[in-house]
Amino acid sequence: MEGPPAAGVGVMPLWSRRNWMTLAAAGGFVAVAIGAFAAHGISDPKAQEWLRTGAMYGFMHTMATFASATFMQVGARRARFAPAFFLSGVVLFSGSLYAMALGGPRWLGMVTPIGGLLFLTGWAVLAWAARGVDP
Repeated sequence: MEGPPAAGVGVMPLWSRRNWMTLAAAGGFVAVAIGAFAAHGISDPKAQEWLRTGAMYGFMHTMATFASATFMQVGARRARFAPAFFLSGVVLFSGSLYAMALGGPRWLGMVTPIGGLLFLTGWAVLAWAARGVDP
């Protein structure tokens, strides 16, 4: 009878590079779908603008998550912290814009800047991580 695996053997951390990349790919899918919906499925100009803005920022920050994975691969270990900020920012920033465009309450607009601050934090973390890459 075999015992439990040794610590760290065969156990993938919840927030591994693979999981961040999977979430980023799903986020990219959502951004493209929302962008297409804004272009072809909504007639209200303000709703279209919110959807386009949310999709653009969402897509941009899913790509930043992929960049973080690349940073990690080349030795910038601190980059592992950036995806949490980028993808949380997508949920709050883009998600609040999507919700308002689809009829959600306007007070959700107060959440949008929090997502923007998370984006900025992610970029600052990525810049900090870049300092750990060999020159």
